[in-house]
Amino acid sequence: MNDASADRPWPVHPDTESVGNVASSEFWSQKQEWVKQMRLMFCRRPEFPETHGIIDDGGMLNQEYFQPPKDAVPQAERKWGEEEKCKLLEGIEKYGIGHFREISESLLPEWSGNDLRMKAIRVLGRQNLQLYKDWKGDKDAVQREYERNKEIGLRFGTWKGGALVYDDDGLVLKAIEESNRSNPP
Repeated sequence: MNDASADRPWPVHPDTESVGNVASSEFWSQKQEWVKQMRLMFCRRPEFPETHGIIDDGGMLNQEYFQPPKDAVPQAERKWGEEEKCKLLEGIEKYGIGHFREISESLLPEWSGNDLRMKAIRVLGRQNLQLYKDWKGDKDAVQREYERNKEIGLRFGTWKGGALVYDDDGLVLKAIEESNRSNPP
């Protein structure tokens, strides 16, 4: 422990310089001890009695704490299919991008607004929907946007997981803006 760490109220994290080889059992046992001490300091809060069951007195996680209650009713499994996609497209046409709570409430109540936002990312093929705020488009317009986003993503190597993502250099945003000027969504 160096002088700077002496003033800290928490244990010093074992590092490879002070302990040696990361593959050594000494390193891992010190790291486990550090984790236990951190849990004891931060997982049990006197002002929050519900946190007392998270860990045991030795700092080990109480696995039962993280299990669903015994009387919990499991949620019905949801499947996203063509019918749900059509309702999402209907909602985009009626309410616009960014109004996923309304789409959820009126057309897809078993799916949250955030669920639908994630699905819209896939349908439009763009990770950031900010430039589409309030945009309304029918099925064909959504498909055109998907193709446009895919083309830009493939051109710049930023087509990731079925969606266009921005690059650090701003080239993708510039390409989107140019494309929107010549052919607005």
